[in-house]
Amino acid sequence: MVPSDGDVATIVVAAGSGRRFGGPKQFARLGAETVLERSVRLARRSSDYVVVVLPVDRLEAGLAGVDAVVVGGATRSESVRAGLAVVPSSVGIVVVHDAARPLASESLFSRVVTAVRSGADGAVPGLPVRDTLKSVRDGWVRATLDRQSLVAVQTPQAFRSAALRSAHEGAPEATDDASLVEAAGGRVALVSGEEWNMKLTTPADLRLAQAWLDAGAR
Repeated sequence: MVPSDGDVATIVVAAGSGRRFGGPKQFARLGAETVLERSVRLARRSSDYVVVVLPVDRLEAGLAGVDAVVVGGATRSESVRAGLAVVPSSVGIVVVHDAARPLASESLFSRVVTAVRSGADGAVPGLPVRDTLKSVRDGWVRATLDRQSLVAVQTPQAFRSAALRSAHEGAPEATDDASLVEAAGGRVALVSGEEWNMKLTTPADLRLAQAWLDAGAR
């Protein structure tokens, strides 16, 4: 089947080394699957085309539900561009999802895609910031930020394909793709995130994710 401009492609970014985790966390077990397998399964249920970006030494043969596997780059943005390069040009919406967020729901996927279909250039899930945040320089507090206007952003993040490709022209770097689309003048919508859609960074995070699973979060 030839992809159309109404189709959704998802890039699952799983090329990290997991330095703070103590190894590549995307291959750690979570329940009956690996972290990567759970994230790919979500992407497959929510997308017409799935690309997985992996480390060069961990290319997975026979990973179920994947249309293409590519080697990641030295940075997250480079890895996204590697995935974007193999997404068919006819696809209208591209979702970028971190494999390290294996508990995201189909509903969350649907919310960001719907926001883009409704006219946004991009859409991100976010949660209110609970802690007081301060700007610090050289060990000294410079200012206290107004947390009422701040959110903690998650993935999956959805974009008009043209907006995302344009934002990546010139190989810019950012911690997420929404930042690049914003910098290029795109309008990015916010949708409600999910408490259990945590990013796995340390082994303690994996244990907490397992507890969420055991409690029926997904």
